[in-house]
Amino acid sequence: MPSLPQLNFHTDQVAELQSSYAQEVMRLWQQGLHDTPKLKDRRFSAEAWQHNPLAAFSAAMYLLNARTLMGMTEALDTDDKTKARIRFAVEQWAAASAPSNFLAFNAEAQQKAIDTKGESIAQGVQNMLHDMRQGHVSMTDESLFEVGKNVATTEGAVVFENALFQLLEYKPLTAKVYQRPFLLIPPCINKFYILDLQPTNSLIRYAVAQGHRTFVVSWRNPDAAMAHTTWDDYVEKGALEAIEVTRRIGNMPQINALGFCVGGTILSNALAVLAARGQDPVASATLLTTLVDFAHTGVLDVFIDEAFVKFREAQFSDGGLMAGRDMAQTFSFLRPNDLVWNYVVGNYLKGETPPPFDLLYWNSDATNLPGPMYAWYLRNTYLENNLTKVGKAKVCGEAMDMRRVDTPLYIYGSREDHIVPIDAAYASTQVFLGPKRFVMGASGHIAGVINPPEAKKRSYWTGKDSQFPKQFSDWSANSQEHAGSWWPDWSAWLKKHGGQQVTAPKKYGRGDYKAIEPAPGRYVKARA
Repeated sequence: MPSLPQLNFHTDQVAELQSSYAQEVMRLWQQGLHDTPKLKDRRFSAEAWQHNPLAAFSAAMYLLNARTLMGMTEALDTDDKTKARIRFAVEQWAAASAPSNFLAFNAEAQQKAIDTKGESIAQGVQNMLHDMRQGHVSMTDESLFEVGKNVATTEGAVVFENALFQLLEYKPLTAKVYQRPFLLIPPCINKFYILDLQPTNSLIRYAVAQGHRTFVVSWRNPDAAMAHTTWDDYVEKGALEAIEVTRRIGNMPQINALGFCVGGTILSNALAVLAARGQDPVASATLLTTLVDFAHTGVLDVFIDEAFVKFREAQFSDGGLMAGRDMAQTFSFLRPNDLVWNYVVGNYLKGETPPPFDLLYWNSDATNLPGPMYAWYLRNTYLENNLTKVGKAKVCGEAMDMRRVDTPLYIYGSREDHIVPIDAAYASTQVFLGPKRFVMGASGHIAGVINPPEAKKRSYWTGKDSQFPKQFSDWSANSQEHAGSWWPDWSAWLKKHGGQQVTAPKKYGRGDYKAIEPAPGRYVKARA
């Protein structure tokens, strides 16, 4: 049985923590003799906590203990990866052990039970049984949403499909469109309609309204028939085929493309394959919150090591599926207070029904992944970072050399992204040698991207397109902040690559590529 690693601490930091802890305990004790401790954490913000001195004191002690334990992780004298793993474990423990998570200690839930004469507890039990049947904690009232009815509603049609994806073409909203078609490649780890939630926040509809003949890849939700699908398949039969079909329908030698998250990684691989083959069908590419250089992957790195990757490779050596439910739970626990315990408390302890929220409905609409594709991705990206090593990775029979990709790029990263950290998004500026523009938006992985101009929210930062220092901090120090959405900045850039404007087509597809069914199609409606 392997022994646990011996942990050493910086003694001066530990001594400081001990002194601070003792002083804070004494302060809380003295305060508790005369008044209720003031709690700034939103988990304990309800009046019931303030009116219950014992509950308030227990919450205050919990917060102090959690802060001290997190301080202890920073005092560790060890390598960065070990420290990050211990920090993540302590964060999970702290989130799970909050007194607000237990009916016996949650003053607000107790007060509600009294006010409702026990109905909130009865409803909480019903909510728990419902969630047990569906296999995940409800983040919203999923019964209020239907794909194609009140999410993913931009008008269009499926004009091509294969075993891996459907290609959707959208009805023009302008009398004229740019000559070069525009293709969006979303991540395959979730569904494309994050880009088309509602008409007011749809990036897809925005692109159509800007005069682009817009196409979107809708990945199939993998089932047993895709148990042996590989990363090469997603690049060759997915991105490359989508590019070619879009080019043929548009009757143009080149198109413009966009990849979001893992879709951007797939697109970057496709561009490298095309470069290796001496082909140039993509006039410009946009990479949204995309990892190409996986040297700094943030919190997800805590899961990845040689043993973990070997386990997955063995698990999927004969094919299989990575369950969407497992993937969704992993991502939820990256923000446990917001995406797990918040709903445990609301749904079960207080008997509440979470309010309708399109983004959280999408977040709960999980997708599977083919096991062989997932295992290849883990080793060649997160573990070995092979995409940045010339010739190290082979995709579709071609040795990867990102330096050969000279396609003009628009690279976007979100400042508070916990999945694609901003410095990792910026690292793509050092991988690709062609013309590029880097833009940083406020907020996180999803909210930073889905930020329509009409909302007049947040801000974004730009720098000089000719200057990309090696370190993100140097770029940021010389960047300029702009109020509002980054979408108009991107739209102005994309229009330069759109070609001439021509009369918008009157029907979907072209030649052999005819409308198969209305958007959003069958594939996106398949549940994991």
